[in-house]
Amino acid sequence: MSHRPAPRGHRSGAAVALAGAAAVGFLLTGCGLQPATSYVPVAGPGSIQPIEGVDDAPLTVTSKNFTEQLILGKISVLAAQAAGFDVTDLTNAPGSQPPRDLILSGEADLTWEYTGTAWLAFLGEEAGIADQQEQWTAVRDADRANGLVWGGPAPLNNTYAMAVRTEALPELGGITTMSGLAELPPEQRTFCVEAEFNSRTDGMTPMLEHYGLERGAATGVPDANIGIYDTGAIYGATDTGACNFGEVFATDGRIEALDLTLLEDDLGFFPAYNAAPVYYGKTLEEFPELQEVFDTITPALTDEALRVMNLRVDVEGEEPADVAFDFMVDNGFISRP
Repeated sequence: MSHRPAPRGHRSGAAVALAGAAAVGFLLTGCGLQPATSYVPVAGPGSIQPIEGVDDAPLTVTSKNFTEQLILGKISVLAAQAAGFDVTDLTNAPGSQPPRDLILSGEADLTWEYTGTAWLAFLGEEAGIADQQEQWTAVRDADRANGLVWGGPAPLNNTYAMAVRTEALPELGGITTMSGLAELPPEQRTFCVEAEFNSRTDGMTPMLEHYGLERGAATGVPDANIGIYDTGAIYGATDTGACNFGEVFATDGRIEALDLTLLEDDLGFFPAYNAAPVYYGKTLEEFPELQEVFDTITPALTDEALRVMNLRVDVEGEEPADVAFDFMVDNGFISRP
């Protein structure tokens, strides 16, 4: 595309590395190694129609390499193809920084990012913002200086959450909110958390303080009530009753698979991590209709929708591209040929 940096005889190291990773064809997900290619199913027309004047213009999509990001990336590939672009698929980038670098340099045109991640990790702010709209607005405004344009946020908020096994709710007084923790006897305030959350400055200890509970106190949450687990092990430990409350990510498919219930963060402790499409600014100058395409998709990306889709990949072993395709078809954005 005309706005890209002038070529210097080869693509950047990041772009070459990502293309090589795609060719090798493996990625890491919550279930281990799975095949990954630039494949997406062939789609028919739907509510997304070719943008006038696009005429197979090149457009590059990138994403991180965990399940939810792969699904969002494949949704983007399908949407951009339906809008008439010739899409280069650089989804499955290793880690958070490579997709950010690609979009900043203009070597990618579109990615999905989480508001809290951009605010804390990329923009260097020290504290997240719990209000979802305020967090998105702050990130949108700050990233303008970097030549990036944030599309509207999806409802999905992949933030931290506290989960409880649903069958235990009656014996826990039917607790539904984080504030309800203070109403339980200390012996029922048992937690499974990962080591990072246990020690971080916006993690376990300040969370308890935010909800009026003193860590280490016999009348609060004794240290013996807090178990440290690997991230993936928390879900199973919570489900089997090793603890009453497990620290989870709000859109993880295992919440549905294990029939866990999330407590409402009613006093707004956890920062917002809404996903939103992020565009290289010069791409939208050339094709402003691209943002309109994704504005129709984002409202359908709810916590519940992503939990179901993540479950299909991480638990049932389906391909992210197939899961993304079904989502796009079910919502009428594209059709089966």
